[in-house]
Amino acid sequence: MLAAGVAVAAVMGVSGGILGVVVFTADSAAPPGLPPGPGEPGGAVETMAGPDAGASAAAGTLADARPLPSQNPAADPGINPEWLDRVSSATGIPHRALQAYATAQLRLVEEQPDCQVSWPTLAAIGEVESKHGTHTGGEIAADGVTTVRVIGIPLNGSGGTAAIRDTDGGVLDGDTEWDRAVGPMQFIPTTWEIWGTSADGGEPDPHDIDDAALSAARYLCADGRVLTTSQGWWEAILSYNRSQRYGEEVLGIADDYVNAVD
Repeated sequence: MLAAGVAVAAVMGVSGGILGVVVFTADSAAPPGLPPGPGEPGGAVETMAGPDAGASAAAGTLADARPLPSQNPAADPGINPEWLDRVSSATGIPHRALQAYATAQLRLVEEQPDCQVSWPTLAAIGEVESKHGTHTGGEIAADGVTTVRVIGIPLNGSGGTAAIRDTDGGVLDGDTEWDRAVGPMQFIPTTWEIWGTSADGGEPDPHDIDDAALSAARYLCADGRVLTTSQGWWEAILSYNRSQRYGEEVLGIADDYVNAVD
């Protein structure tokens, strides 16, 4: 499975997830702990009915199955607006992006409760990949779509990138010669073709933070991963971008977010 992560904030479109072949190591005397699960302090999303209301309702979706868009009608998660304001202010995550990460968490609690993916991990990926959709100078509009599209460099084999000839006819990335990573969560077209889903039942759009965050959450939860275990979390992150340095950066940012709301 080709993954999404490209870390445009560092180098636009440099790896395309699993195609990033250079693995980095770094020593750390006190590495950050794993991000908390949805039911733990720092990981819970406050809804109008309480933190992660409905968490006990488990859907029968297989961990590695991508539900069709028609199976994903938008559901109002009832996120507490005071929680959104408080966490956005404390972490610096744009309000609209945080809403998408939190909503994706709530959806996965219902669909795949054993996965335990939580908003700090999704938000940290969004920060590394595109600075929450703002890297190219735009922002995320009220409808969830970036005002300026975030599109990576051509994956043409130069500058350490993999060479991926165009697979989408330029529909997603505007390039009919080479593929490029797209959107706030930086999916490459082949990965989006497999995992792209709509948060509201419409046409999946990688430039829509709601669709991208939900698709990323489902991708991370594939293969029965449990993200509150070290093995599960690292397998998920390295499937997104196979770079130890990338994983450490995501982990550090997620830890900063959790500490900010403690």
